[in-house]
Amino acid sequence: MRILVVCGAGASSTFVAQRLRQAATAAGRDWQTSAGTERTIPSAFADLVLIGPHLADRVDAIRASTSARVAVLPDDVFGDRDGTRTLTIAETALTDSPSTAKGTS
Repeated sequence: MRILVVCGAGASSTFVAQRLRQAATAAGRDWQTSAGTERTIPSAFADLVLIGPHLADRVDAIRASTSARVAVLPDDVFGDRDGTRTLTIAETALTDSPSTAKGTS
């Protein structure tokens, strides 16, 4: 599973991606996580794109730029110090039907 975490400049998303990777590994998931910006989405090979809450107003454009599932992270995601909440969000986005996942926010 390849997951791209996106924020404005890529700095905050780096922390979220690292924490998500650690939580996924602890849960026995073989997930690759990376951080990026909105510009990296079209060329990214990802199964899921998690976007920062400050990009929620861009979700339709982001969905149009990728075939991956897209989910908007909550406002308090940066406080998820161990990544377990982000892991739950990712798992939910991946198990929801495509039409439901497209509406995840």
